[in-house]
Amino acid sequence: MMMAVGTSRLRNALSSDEALMADALLGGGLPVEAESEIKQAGLAYHDDLVAEGHLRRAAEPAPGHPAVLISFYRYYFYKNRLREALAVAKDCLAIATAQNNLPANWRDVRPGSAVFDRYEEVLPRFFLFTLKGYAYLNMRLGQTEEGVAAARKLLDLDPSDKIGARVLLDVAARAEQDDDDD
Repeated sequence: MMMAVGTSRLRNALSSDEALMADALLGGGLPVEAESEIKQAGLAYHDDLVAEGHLRRAAEPAPGHPAVLISFYRYYFYKNRLREALAVAKDCLAIATAQNNLPANWRDVRPGSAVFDRYEEVLPRFFLFTLKGYAYLNMRLGQTEEGVAAARKLLDLDPSDKIGARVLLDVAARAEQDDDDD
């Protein structure tokens, strides 16, 4: 019940386009068959062929729906299929930049481009979390410069570090220091 009240307040505070996207991020607008397929994918997580089949079927009635993309991302991430997770993160980043009316290239986003300093703003927060995932995956895949650049941009947009960019930058700095020590 608490979630419904918070979601209701959130929707009232957003314009209609923003409300539709925020609703989608919260799973709204997801066709019943797609939701069912996502649940089935979770139940079949141990069987890659079956789980991925469910995720693909979830995407059929809801291509590009954030809930479907996030499901793919999580599946690939937890299966340690990081290159595939990164591809999904890039798709999510494209959606997040479009929905926030941000420049297509995350490097061109500025602190005033969206309301990044209010954690309760769902659409900007989706962009920030997506950029964090993008940074992390690049670092894990050995594309450290790209990952660090994304984490620095994240900290620039979120100077209070609610999203946790500092941890990524600290890990990268320690890894670099360890490499220098060898």
